[in-house]
Amino acid sequence: MRADWLARRSERALEPELPIVDPHHHLWDRPGWRYLLDELLADINACGHTIVATVFIQCLSMYRARGPEALRPIGETEFVNGVAAMAASGIYGPARICAGIVSRADLRLGAAVKDVLTAHIHAGGGRFRGIRYITTSDADASLMNPLNAAPAGLMADAAFRSGFAQLAPLDLSFEAWLFHPQIDELTDLARAFPQTKIVLNHVGGVLGIGAYAGKRDEIFARWSRSIRALADCPNVFVKLGGLGMRINGFGFEKAADPPSSETLAATWRPYVETCIEAFGAERCMFESNFPVDKGSYSYGAGWNAFKRLTQGASGAEKTALFSGTATRFYRLDESP
Repeated sequence: MRADWLARRSERALEPELPIVDPHHHLWDRPGWRYLLDELLADINACGHTIVATVFIQCLSMYRARGPEALRPIGETEFVNGVAAMAASGIYGPARICAGIVSRADLRLGAAVKDVLTAHIHAGGGRFRGIRYITTSDADASLMNPLNAAPAGLMADAAFRSGFAQLAPLDLSFEAWLFHPQIDELTDLARAFPQTKIVLNHVGGVLGIGAYAGKRDEIFARWSRSIRALADCPNVFVKLGGLGMRINGFGFEKAADPPSSETLAATWRPYVETCIEAFGAERCMFESNFPVDKGSYSYGAGWNAFKRLTQGASGAEKTALFSGTATRFYRLDESP
């Protein structure tokens, strides 16, 4: 993140009165990269948009340093629930930060993962909603984050599916972060577990670098076919965002100045409109993916771009896309 670079562009919030639930952000404290409550609030308070609630998504943050390996991710839920309790006091503003919590559990434990999920629910203080088990995998090793690399074909693995089967009985959802060539694998998983709520992260991880560089039209055609097939599964939702990552290949981070919301909207339009057409607004939700996408644009510019993309939408569609779908999917009305 380059604060001086981001400061080169400032935008006034469009439709500032529109309530927004940000259903995908992270919090962490890593060497050289700190993004905790103060940093998130700084982005929210500076953007001019009305953020009414947020959902924290798993990011290997604040795991327990001791105890059984399978239970160490409980530390993330404990940490985030503390942040949520701070925000719920009202001292830090009206937004319900981390009103929903999504953490990690190793689904390869099979049926034994139920004990881990139950521990998350207990630690979440009424806010825990599901898990994200990252399944990103590709033959091009340059695309892989070494912290999240997964074996090929993981979603078809018998042990993984045995663990996955523990989610629905506990009313927990699954966050799917994968690369676009893997979307069809997720479709197969969703068909096998129609009672489990699934949300596809970042419009399905469209790749545009490495082995996928220079193939934008070919990739879009394959991605869009997979998206339409996935949309036939009524238990699957999709997050619209996460398109500021280096792997997407749009190169926003390489420009002399950060992109305007007009530039972002024009670049993202084919992906966003394809998803909304396939899934309908009631199964789509805009996301910030901050601070990851902060390397490419500001929080305010991202939400302005989403608002530009929905200028022709009805009031009901806007409500769904910016807050309603996320509130319903994560059951935020049930959060303390």
